[in-house]
Amino acid sequence: MNMIAKNKLVKSIKEMPDKFSLDDLLDVIVFMQKIEVSLEQSKSGKTISTAKVKEKLIRYL
Repeated sequence: MNMIAKNKLVKSIKEMPDKFSLDDLLDVIVFMQKIEVSLEQSKSGKTISTAKVKEKLIRYL
């Protein structure tokens, strides 16, 4: 499980408006978690090339 650094989360919360909904906060947390997962996947080589993505998209479009 990838973790979000508290300092990054606090910084993001400070950048939010003074009033926000719980849904807004959860959106920020989920977005940050997805970024952390993506960065870990990139570091560990779990990525695919743009050409491979285009190949896959052609089949679906």
